[in-house]
Amino acid sequence: MIIVTGAAGFIGSNLVKKLNDKGHNDIIVVDEFSRDDKNKNLQGKTFNQKIDREEFLNWLPENHQKVDFIFHLGARTDTAEFNKEVLNHLNLNYSKKVWSLCEQHNIPLIYASSGATYGGGEFGYKDDHDLPFKLQPLNAYGESKNDFDKWVLEQNSTSDYWAGVKFFNVYGPNEYHKGRMASVIFHAYNQIKETGKMKLFRSHRHDYKDGEQLRDFIYVKDVTDVLYFFMERKPKNGLFNIGQGKARTFNDLVNNTFNAMGVTGNIEYIDTPEDIRDKYQYFTEADIEKLRSTGYAKSFHTLEEGIEDYVKNYLIPGNYN
Repeated sequence: MIIVTGAAGFIGSNLVKKLNDKGHNDIIVVDEFSRDDKNKNLQGKTFNQKIDREEFLNWLPENHQKVDFIFHLGARTDTAEFNKEVLNHLNLNYSKKVWSLCEQHNIPLIYASSGATYGGGEFGYKDDHDLPFKLQPLNAYGESKNDFDKWVLEQNSTSDYWAGVKFFNVYGPNEYHKGRMASVIFHAYNQIKETGKMKLFRSHRHDYKDGEQLRDFIYVKDVTDVLYFFMERKPKNGLFNIGQGKARTFNDLVNNTFNAMGVTGNIEYIDTPEDIRDKYQYFTEADIEKLRSTGYAKSFHTLEEGIEDYVKNYLIPGNYN
């Protein structure tokens, strides 16, 4: 039996689809299932049971002997969430309980960390285990994820397998429910559809031109490929970056969205709001040397390939994966 927490969410639901495609139907999905728009992500997928996230911590000790693997992807992912009590409950303390139960019952675990832990990038983007103790995330979400990474690294783990995966800028199908936290591609598609143009933040640094801010964008199908590989191979314990490994500009991203929609490009630059200006990342790029060292050799979708698939096969027809 495989458990996926955050299963109704963006990455979680894509992972359930990946598991189904590989013949795994003995799945327990864990989430907070009160939102109909989010629950649509699970339509057409095969699983055994839904368990509310607050009930799961009581369910697991009683059923641990049935569990082969846990993907703990559930989290509060809003980078503009400033309520540390909420973030500490969902991203830190809840995750500690899941970790401890997996450790107690020797259940292999993969949990979601984030590229947001790297902050402004002043210490680089390498997934070394000494780095989390130096990092200074730019928002409370990144802090909560980094706090859990640090806590994990301080544990004297005896579990056969664990991995913390640092997702960079993931985009792709099943993010209709995410609102402002959906990918820039999702927002670009909708803005272009409604207005014929896309607004991007102007650069407020002399070393970056408008729209030339850089991010490591990775297609969600590549993310689930890596997660499945880790479950199958259990290569080695530790923290791992999951990103493209090559930063691209927001101009590239938006122009590729225009191309996929068959629309002439029209970008308007607007000021970055002052309240987030000092927290804005101008560059992220995952160092994926450790990932490649596990033997994962599959190539990733280029930004062009990923956007074309996402726009033409999901956004335009309104499909889910």
